[in-house]
Amino acid sequence: MLALNRLSLAAARTGLEQREFTALELTEAHIAAVEKARPLNAFITETPERAREQAKASDARRARGEARPLDGLPIAVKDLFCTEGVQTTAASTILRGFVPPYESHVTANLWRDGAVMLGKVNLDEFAMGSANITSAFGPVVNPWSPGELGAWPRRLVPGGSSGGSAAAVAARCALAATGTDTGGSIRQPAGFCGIAGIKPTYGRCSRWGIVAFASSLDQAGPMARTIEDCALMLGSMAGFDPKDSTSVDRPVPDFRAALTGDIRGLRVGIPAEYQVEGCPAEIQALWDRGVAWLRAAGAEPVAITLPHTKYALPTYYIVAPAEASSNLARYDGVRYGLRITEAGDNLIEMYEKSRAAGFGAEVKRRIMIGTYVLSAGYYDAYYLKAQKIRTKIAADFKTAFERCDVILTPTAPSTAFAIGEKMDDPIQMYLNDVFTVPASLAGLPALSVPAGQGVDGLPLGLHLIGRPFDEETLIRVAGVLEGAAGPLPEPPFVA
Repeated sequence: MLALNRLSLAAARTGLEQREFTALELTEAHIAAVEKARPLNAFITETPERAREQAKASDARRARGEARPLDGLPIAVKDLFCTEGVQTTAASTILRGFVPPYESHVTANLWRDGAVMLGKVNLDEFAMGSANITSAFGPVVNPWSPGELGAWPRRLVPGGSSGGSAAAVAARCALAATGTDTGGSIRQPAGFCGIAGIKPTYGRCSRWGIVAFASSLDQAGPMARTIEDCALMLGSMAGFDPKDSTSVDRPVPDFRAALTGDIRGLRVGIPAEYQVEGCPAEIQALWDRGVAWLRAAGAEPVAITLPHTKYALPTYYIVAPAEASSNLARYDGVRYGLRITEAGDNLIEMYEKSRAAGFGAEVKRRIMIGTYVLSAGYYDAYYLKAQKIRTKIAADFKTAFERCDVILTPTAPSTAFAIGEKMDDPIQMYLNDVFTVPASLAGLPALSVPAGQGVDGLPLGLHLIGRPFDEETLIRVAGVLEGAAGPLPEPPFVA
């Protein structure tokens, strides 16, 4: 029999329904996988005893005929989601040891539906990064890194910020994981690690209980090995939450039912502006294959234009740091988190020393950028102008969707690069999000689907963008792409 941790989430659910194994057996297999995969540094906090308790409760419910939608399925949680009674750090020294007295809305939904928590996974500090190298707990290693376990000649990044989530799923440590996406933090690591990831429409999933980075952009979403698995996860994660003023009150569809395989007559937009100068030929070739696969399935490719795309990255790196500087002002060493007590009686010194010791270099950089663009004399020149351009970017998409039903682009401009590369040039690191940021600024649903391998054998993803709250069409088209591309081989490291 296939090792239990090698099953997809959908296959594991079927196996549990048919009593081929128990939730406890499935969970034990994943606990062992988490332990074996520790050299990847994907987990910050492991919760094996809690997982066993949840699995036993799941088995008891199933025996009573009371099984829930995700009953007994072991998943990982990005350490940006507050989990009651379990440390939540946002991968930052300033929150090391913080144990929330409450549960995020998204994770509460998952436990309501019977999911099992294996632990909290690593990320870029406060979700600020594109490579999962800014964590206070050390970088995550992509399981596609070549070589033997723990002695990789070239350790690759998993992408960021949800790199721990992507690595855990790709390495078969978890059936699925939660992620968050502010400018590409679900989709880009999904592409780098050869898995699927969905950023829903802004407002589809509650932000309540998720440590904030940029409140007008942050959105929770699922990461799993297949689009079907993501659809199952999203069905539980989504839903209206009155505690979140940006949560949208509308029914949650059966996302899995969207996987009909029929895309005949759909129009697929191909934006000219995403043909980035200097992009590797293999990225363009993958994009061309994606167009061909969808045409063969009955869809109609149409040329579209998104004229303000070139302003998306600079706009994002004004808006997001501005919101971060505001959100992170709450970490002052007073109420929770790190406090440097040697500061004496001077409150300002205590603030300064606690924040200086608690925040990493990238977080400090973004706080300073954000504070600068919001300061007197610069607000109109930078922040206000960026918000106006953001409105134009959203208008571009609205116009484009008059001519098409979905938009197809590459997920990232390269395959995964080595840990340590691009570290001395923040701009080069920021360019990893060139294809994902525009949809985030517009609040649109978007996803990455594994679609092939580069010349170096590393995974490549294709990226789909949809109309607001039309995740179903995205999932339908992604299922066709996934089927045409075929499954990727397992990465060199599998737990």
